[in-house]
Amino acid sequence: MISKALRKARDFEAKYGPHIPAGERPAFHATPTIGWMNDPNGFSVYKGEYHLFYQYHPYSNEWGPMHWGHVKTRDFIRWERLPAALAPDKPYDDAGGCFSGGAVELPDGRQLLLYTGVQRGHNPDGFIQDIQTQCIAIGDGMNYEKCLDNPVLEGKDLPEGGSPIDFRDPKIWREADGTYYAVIGNRTEDGSGAILLYRSRDAFNWEYVRTLDRCNNQYGKMWECPDFFPLDGKQVLLTSPQEMNPVGLEFHAGNGTVCLIGDYDPDGKGFTRQFVQAIDYGLDFYAPQTLLAPDGRRVMIAWMQNWATVGAKPYHCRWFGQMTLPRELSVKDGRLYQVPVRELDNYRGQCVIHQNIPVSGEINLPGVQGRMLDMTVTVRPIGTEAYRWFRIRVAKDGEHETIIRYRPSDGTLKIDRTRSGLPHDIVHTRSFFVRYQGGEIKLRVILDRFSLEVFVNDGEQAASSVIYTRQEANVISFEAGGSAMMDVEKYDLTFDE
Repeated sequence: MISKALRKARDFEAKYGPHIPAGERPAFHATPTIGWMNDPNGFSVYKGEYHLFYQYHPYSNEWGPMHWGHVKTRDFIRWERLPAALAPDKPYDDAGGCFSGGAVELPDGRQLLLYTGVQRGHNPDGFIQDIQTQCIAIGDGMNYEKCLDNPVLEGKDLPEGGSPIDFRDPKIWREADGTYYAVIGNRTEDGSGAILLYRSRDAFNWEYVRTLDRCNNQYGKMWECPDFFPLDGKQVLLTSPQEMNPVGLEFHAGNGTVCLIGDYDPDGKGFTRQFVQAIDYGLDFYAPQTLLAPDGRRVMIAWMQNWATVGAKPYHCRWFGQMTLPRELSVKDGRLYQVPVRELDNYRGQCVIHQNIPVSGEINLPGVQGRMLDMTVTVRPIGTEAYRWFRIRVAKDGEHETIIRYRPSDGTLKIDRTRSGLPHDIVHTRSFFVRYQGGEIKLRVILDRFSLEVFVNDGEQAASSVIYTRQEANVISFEAGGSAMMDVEKYDLTFDE
């Protein structure tokens, strides 16, 4: 039975979504049918396809009562739009809406969505406050019914000191023995965040297991949008902290992302943190979520946006928010690596290769331009002489450009979109340290119509940024302070609209 609220949302997106021309959207990054998109939800495999839900407000390009939008794909590149999956239509989710969560395929072939419902209540002093609980919807990949027993997790299920006001974003999975687990973010008695682990035999009746890790006011405050999985002999815990303080060039202020890598002993000490790093070093990246593909790959996607810059929109845009390119993850030497999904290679068109190109000053190369491309640039010193800096300018014309700059003397890479065409006083630059390799650096640059993603040294780091530069700005140039040697391998990315 489809509720009035869900029917209204589906009718609205069906009526107005098709009026947005394909050329006004990214070619291969997921976007909302219409209106607003934020966190990825329910990124999972269902009946042989990859499903992605997302936080969704179809009625405007601003955040509003949260629905779940829905797309699916067979290759992580081409996304098929499906009708909205959830709308805020029950007493337990009609305040803020249906917040983030996860999805899993049940043994009987149905798909279960586990999400956070936000309901309005009053505290002991009579003040209005929103309470967060965990709720279930069951469906067939298209239509979903909310469980009569919702909510299935609420304040009474929290450990001592846990807050029911900040208790959200369950990520669910099923182990080989049939047991279901979920990690959920929670605010603790010290005002900071923790990641809680719950367990269920049937995905409907849950019990608290343990606190996997907690912030202790070290990495931000509330920890949102957790994910927890084994990878390459280690255990990885991802989370998105609020109210981060800057830490050197590793973590920036505000809403950030943190990757904790360690060991996990489920029957003993639990999760033991060993390494801590940012997940993405660019300007726009939040709330990553992963799935385990049938071929064994751990694939991650995230919201390619920043909460501090959501007011900086193109004029009269009919959609706002996009996802990153899905990325294959690995752990090497205690560090998270990420590279674009290999399926992107299937969309490579014309190839242009330039090798051993000396760069001194600014140059252009024949055949190296465009706004939908996959380009790898390798830079190295000439002999023993070190160059001072190296710049790649993309999405360039006489007025606009976005700059990728490497300075080997201090080991920093900088993304600068100041002149990308957004006339807003927001953060436009981000710098971060990269591992020094004698002045050599390898940069894989992925451009879509409205984004730039840079993968450093075969995935050792990644940096994602939204750019809203006019499409006619398609010049690419290279410039060195001093002299450097460069190789370029560039592929056009081609899609049938």
